[in-house]
Amino acid sequence: MQRGKGMKFVGDSRIKANNRMVNQPKDYSEYPGKTEAFWPDFLLKEWMVGAVFLIGYLLLTVAHPSPLEGPADPTNASYIPLPDWYFLFLYQLLKYTYASGPYNIIGAIVVPGLAIGALILMPFLDKGPERRPSKRPIPTALMILAVAAMFYLTWESVVNHDWEAAKAQGAITDKHLGLLPDVEIDETAPGYEIYQAQASCVGCHGGDLAGAGGPMLLGNELTAEEVAEVIQNGRGGMPAGAFQGTDEELQQLAEFIAGLKEAE
Repeated sequence: MQRGKGMKFVGDSRIKANNRMVNQPKDYSEYPGKTEAFWPDFLLKEWMVGAVFLIGYLLLTVAHPSPLEGPADPTNASYIPLPDWYFLFLYQLLKYTYASGPYNIIGAIVVPGLAIGALILMPFLDKGPERRPSKRPIPTALMILAVAAMFYLTWESVVNHDWEAAKAQGAITDKHLGLLPDVEIDETAPGYEIYQAQASCVGCHGGDLAGAGGPMLLGNELTAEEVAEVIQNGRGGMPAGAFQGTDEELQQLAEFIAGLKEAE
C-alpha cells in the first residue's frame, strides 16, 4: 500500500500540527517545453542577443561617426542648440503656442509630468490579470496615443528643422583650428570702439572679429565703400539697418573693417 492512500493517521494532541506549506517553486522540469535551465541555456541566449546588438551598435558608430562641432562660443548669440533625437518630440512641443512663451511651464513641466505620473501609477490603476492588449483597451489606447504623439512630434521636428543652417553654424572654422589670418588689430582706433559698442556686430562676427554666427572680418578684401554698403543694405544673412549710429561713425567703422587686411 502506498503512503497516503487508504491510510489514516492519528495525531497526538500534545504536538502542534504544522500545516504551513513551504513556498518552494517547482523544478523547471515540471514544465516541459515552457521553461529551461538558467545555466547555461537561458544565459547563453541572453549573451548571444546582447552580442548581436553590441556588434550592430559598433558597426553603426563606424559607418556614421558622431558629428563634431566647434567649441561653445558665448559671443555667438545666433547659435540655436538642438537636443539629441530622443528629445526632439519635447523640443517640437515647446514650439507650439500653448507650450511656449508665457505657457512654457505647460510644455516643459505639466505635460511631461502628467505622462510620467501616468506611467508610474499605471500598475495601481490597472490591476487586471489579463496580459493581452485586446483585453486591456484603456492602457493599450493610452500607450498607442503616447507612442503616436512622440513619433509625430519627432517627425515634425526633423522635417521643419533647417539642417543646412545648423551645419553651417556648427562648422569647425579656421578660428577653431587656430588658422587665423595674420592681421594686426588697432584696438585704439575709433572704428574698433564703435564695433565693440554694436551688439549686432559682436554677436555675429565675434568680439575678436574672427566670426561667430556670421563670417570672419579678418583678412577681408572689401573696400571701405563696399563695407559701408553692406552695413547699410545688408548681404546674405546680414539684415539691412542693423547698424545703430551716425554717418560719421559708419564711415569710421567701414574704414576700420576695410583695414583688416592680412599682412604681406
